[in-house]
Amino acid sequence: MKIFSERLKELRVSSCYTQQQIAEKLNIKQQSYSRYEYGNGEPSLETLVKIAKIFDVSSDYLLGITDY
Repeated sequence: MKIFSERLKELRVSSCYTQQQIAEKLNIKQQSYSRYEYGNGEPSLETLVKIAKIFDVSSDYLLGITDY
């Protein structure tokens, strides 16, 4: 899920959040969140929805299904 990892990092950086801050919002460890950005892990459906809400984007955008 390369596109997911790229978009996740892009959104986080453009929003001026650290990995730790996002991990806290998701109630997960920073190491778990880091794996998402490096493409070494995938979030649960519940976590994916939370990520989409944090960044105010659709899950389709995060997954690379749409470009908006």
